[in-house]
Amino acid sequence: MSKNVIRLLIAHVLLSFLIVQNAHSQSYDLKHFPKGSQPKEIGIKLTERYLETPHSHWGYINSKHKTTLISYPDVCVWLGGLWFTKAIKDEGLYGRLVDRFEPLFTTEKHLVPSMRPKDHNVVDFYVFGALPLELYKVNRDAKYLDLGMKYADGQWILPENPNQTEKKWHDEGYSWQTRIWIDDMFMITAVQAQAYLTTGDEKYIDRAAREMVLYLDRIQRENGLFYHAPGTPFFWSRGNGWMAVGMAEMLRMLPKNNQYRPRIEAAYAKMMETLLRYQAYDGMWGQIIDDPNSWKETSGTAMFTYAMVTGVKNGWLDKKIYGAAARKAWLSLLTYLNEDNNIRNVCEGTGAKNDYQYYLDRKKLTGDLHGQAALLWCAYALASDSKGK
Repeated sequence: MSKNVIRLLIAHVLLSFLIVQNAHSQSYDLKHFPKGSQPKEIGIKLTERYLETPHSHWGYINSKHKTTLISYPDVCVWLGGLWFTKAIKDEGLYGRLVDRFEPLFTTEKHLVPSMRPKDHNVVDFYVFGALPLELYKVNRDAKYLDLGMKYADGQWILPENPNQTEKKWHDEGYSWQTRIWIDDMFMITAVQAQAYLTTGDEKYIDRAAREMVLYLDRIQRENGLFYHAPGTPFFWSRGNGWMAVGMAEMLRMLPKNNQYRPRIEAAYAKMMETLLRYQAYDGMWGQIIDDPNSWKETSGTAMFTYAMVTGVKNGWLDKKIYGAAARKAWLSLLTYLNEDNNIRNVCEGTGAKNDYQYYLDRKKLTGDLHGQAALLWCAYALASDSKGK
């Protein structure tokens, strides 16, 4: 054997050793973080920032009052703040989040979504019901329960003058709001899951789980990722984020013997495995997940991080492999947080479109609630010792 061949073999062995050592040296610790990146500290800043932020201008405008109805971006960050402050037992900050809701019963009642908003994205408004149900679990005030259950039940009560699609889904036992868009797998399931947690009635969690399986069957691909909708064959980051979070949340709440649990567990595991392969070296995911040249997007990355942290803490995912991925993503996300506690590189609101360039050209926003909410969810998941709500 020549000296050159021997040198090459030695170099190959050394390189392999270094790669293995580097993999083992990556920290998977989800409890201890460097100064300035502790989840509790970041979560408090994000919650304070939300409390300083006016309700977002998103969605259908109330023509009488010339104001926007409260829609899902607000609901998501608001819920995140409630979960987080409850987890860290900060009663003062939690109380301020509750106080912000009270005017919706009186002086700001016109901001509460109607049961038939003039917008085709009805699910974006009905998710509002998750908020009063979350608050009811703590304050036990009947007005919160009544308000929240109106939306939870309303997702399965066919409205007057339904269109053919709404009637079709209702007649098949699904929500009339079904669109087969991946966004729905947080918008529909969040309200039904909260109704289940609040009332203990398993019909709500069964509805949500059966609805999720429908979506899994329709839009999950062989690699575990999801098209935005059946006619848009692209793996958009935040769209997949809704599915990742939706499945993680569903698995946390589903009874162990639920008939739909194995199907959702398998779909979740498959998605997490593929996401791991597409995570960039710096811990981020791109606007188009399987395109390494697409720009780094923070809301989707934060949602994937939340789903992985939740999986590790509940024992569904390998703590060393996915713990390391989640830790790296969290630390990378914080480099996008500016001095005003607004996160950069958040994809703007995005409808489904069969155009690859359309997704690449979406605006990169700073401080948009889609991103603020997802990062706050991460702070909650990391700061909390609890596996459930």
